[in-house]
Amino acid sequence: MSEGQKAAQQAGTAKVENAQDLNVEKKQALAEHIRALRKVLIVSASAVLVVFAVLFYGFCDPLVAFILQPVRDRGIDVISTAVSDALVMKFKVCLVAALVCAMPVVIWQLWTFIAPALYEKEKRAFRLLFFSALVLFVIGVVFCYTVIFPLTVDLFWEAGTNVAETLWNVKDYFNFVLSFVLPFGLMFDLPIVMYLLARKGMISYQSASKARKYVILAIAVFAAILTPPDVVSQIMLMIPMIILYEISVQIIRFVHKKKTEESTEVTANA
Repeated sequence: MSEGQKAAQQAGTAKVENAQDLNVEKKQALAEHIRALRKVLIVSASAVLVVFAVLFYGFCDPLVAFILQPVRDRGIDVISTAVSDALVMKFKVCLVAALVCAMPVVIWQLWTFIAPALYEKEKRAFRLLFFSALVLFVIGVVFCYTVIFPLTVDLFWEAGTNVAETLWNVKDYFNFVLSFVLPFGLMFDLPIVMYLLARKGMISYQSASKARKYVILAIAVFAAILTPPDVVSQIMLMIPMIILYEISVQIIRFVHKKKTEESTEVTANA
């Protein structure tokens, strides 16, 4: 065998060994990620279960009373039409409360899993966006439950007056609370969503500005449906929603301006 053939054989052998080493490293990295993810899931689930047990055996009745307060204050009868309805509602109430109370642990575990893969600049941006989204979501839920939801209860209660005897099922009522309050919390994250869409170039300041009158009209119709026939209640509902949209529009404007400046600098440097 000539020297050239020997060299080619050695080079081929080296490539095979390098490929095998690379595959081993990939498998080890994947296994490490799986172990880290499993730890996140176990710790998060354990935190939720511990808090759930404490709430269910120590604070279940006050939590249920808090959820039922809007209907009980209006003298509305809440009934159970199945054997398990009351128990199922207690489980759901305590589970949702446990998720909320254990959220700091869950968020911290997720952060420890995600953070190593991010650059320092990305970490700062992620922390800011995540914290802002969380605060806006909480504000939306509180605003809905204290302002919007009572108006909605009045609307549905008055709609059944002189039509039939209205009796609300306790399980259906809690499902309605969740399906009504949580979307409002997500709606308050509109500025964050608009910011991300603007960063991706999927929405422009011009289009958002042109849609302003249609958005305000839709908000006015929505407020008129939910609120009693008085101007004050409608305005109370309209103002926060319009403010949210205007904040979103200004965020889009800021992002568009910043992207224009960045592109100008790149062109000048080139």
